[in-house]
Amino acid sequence: MTSSDALAAALSQLSAQQRRFHIHLVSDSTGETVSSVARASLAQFENIEPDEHIWSLVRTPNQMKKVLAGITENPGVVLFTLVDKELRDILKQHCHQHNLPCVPVLARVISELTAFLGVQTISQPGKQHELNEDYFSRVEAINFALAHDDGQATWELEEADVVLVGVSRTSKSPTCVYLAYRGYKAANVPFVGGVPLPDGLGQLKRPLVVGLTIDPDRLLQIRTTRLQSLTGKGETNYVDLEQIRAEVVESRKIFAKHHWPVIDVTRRSVEETSATIIQYYQKHYEKRVRHGGQNG
Repeated sequence: MTSSDALAAALSQLSAQQRRFHIHLVSDSTGETVSSVARASLAQFENIEPDEHIWSLVRTPNQMKKVLAGITENPGVVLFTLVDKELRDILKQHCHQHNLPCVPVLARVISELTAFLGVQTISQPGKQHELNEDYFSRVEAINFALAHDDGQATWELEEADVVLVGVSRTSKSPTCVYLAYRGYKAANVPFVGGVPLPDGLGQLKRPLVVGLTIDPDRLLQIRTTRLQSLTGKGETNYVDLEQIRAEVVESRKIFAKHHWPVIDVTRRSVEETSATIIQYYQKHYEKRVRHGGQNG
């Protein structure tokens, strides 16, 4: 049974009066993994209101006592990622005694990998967060994204892995930050109707340039909300539907002219857009290597 299946089984036990419930996320590291699994799983259920209790960096029996006290005070579903067997056993025993679901979110994955690879795990908490080369690469990528946001430092775009181009409010900046977290150096350039794009953007060799587009009606809603939150007003060309339609059409013509791949972000989350960009980048990178090496 996968962690999602186990969580589904636990939630199926909730009565109609238990739409609001407690969920405890216990980790010996940052809690990022168990939180991501929990949110991805909970997104599959409608009309539930979980109260999250995040217990991170739990690495000693004394720390576990505080977790157990919290679970006793607010009984509910427990999800955990714990390397130490003693701590796992303490948590599972407590949940069993109180008849609470207790789900080890990585157990099935680790078990399958162990069987396939024929080697045992190293049982080291927080191993995925070591300050290794990957960690510093991500930090460098995040710094790059911030320094090359919204058309900044365009003379350095050749150093990027990915360059995003799109009209205002097509999620360029958050997508760049997400890509950076995945280790990709990402920059973004705004497309403004009637304003030329930076010199050399169409001649970039190393980066993958991607055009982001969006349905004009949806863009109008986003821009109107954004403008009102900033100024309380909405009367400007920025939120004129005809102007928006013209911007989107003009941007798509530029994308087509340069043969850049285009992603419609209207119904996509930042994560989904980023996943598609990464797929495009992998193909772009392989093609670039075949035709002249990494720096070709």
